[in-house]
Amino acid sequence: MKIPGESIDIFGKDAGIGAWLRVWTIATSMAVVLSACASSNDLSKALNPDPPGKMFSEADAAMSGGKFNRAAAKFEDLDRDHPYAPEARRAIVMAAYAYYKAGKNPEAIASARRYTTMHPGTKEAALAHHIIASAYFDEMNGPNRDQSTTRKALQELKILQNRYPDSEYASVAANRIRLAEDTLAASEMEVGRYYLKRNNYVAAINRFKTVVTQYQTTAHVEEALMRLTESYMALGIVNEAQTAAAVLGHNFPQSQWYKDAYALLASDGLAPREDTGSWLSKAWKSLPKFSLGGPQ
Repeated sequence: MKIPGESIDIFGKDAGIGAWLRVWTIATSMAVVLSACASSNDLSKALNPDPPGKMFSEADAAMSGGKFNRAAAKFEDLDRDHPYAPEARRAIVMAAYAYYKAGKNPEAIASARRYTTMHPGTKEAALAHHIIASAYFDEMNGPNRDQSTTRKALQELKILQNRYPDSEYASVAANRIRLAEDTLAASEMEVGRYYLKRNNYVAAINRFKTVVTQYQTTAHVEEALMRLTESYMALGIVNEAQTAAAVLGHNFPQSQWYKDAYALLASDGLAPREDTGSWLSKAWKSLPKFSLGGPQ
């Protein structure tokens, strides 16, 4: 008779250790059977995955439905389960795109980089480079912040533009290259002005020199030439100051920065004049767009 609230002794008062062993054996056997069933199902799935076409369609449908994480996982499943199927190659780049759409830039870059390493020059290679460049471009900082990501973006954008000039992503790359270069030039100007205000003229010149030689097609080049004039005048290196002003005047005669440079030289009885032995004269003449003779 069971007393309410009192637990039931399933073995009885006289049950010995043998009964316990029999129950333990039964429980263990059931656990093994259940585990075997689960393992069998997993093994069956691994040995008999869905056809690659079906897997790609399901992943593509997830993409269309905005389920980007799910799509990325399915594309990666396809690549893993059917590595030699025609759909597998495209699945790699599509996984990268899905990760990018999901806002997972590191995963997007890793997957796209894997594609460009394994399948360079193929149909989807331009898309893979576009994904890498876009992921870095989206994370670019302002001019007063670290520019390592901007440099990575610029590098990838130039690869895309140079290797795939006829791709649908080339025009986007060209516009982004201009933006990235403008950001880098602005950053150099920020640091250069910082040094200039603290009378560290050599450090300032190095920054302005970078803008003039590497980012001469940006809007910052005019100020950079003026700041070079100012810095060289402060150091007493008159020929370089005159050359910087001459380059500025030849190429941007209507610029306010040229008027400022001209006035600065004039205050010391000087005028813009090219020194053909100057690094600036040699560098500027080698540039495709500008020269001391004016815009080409």
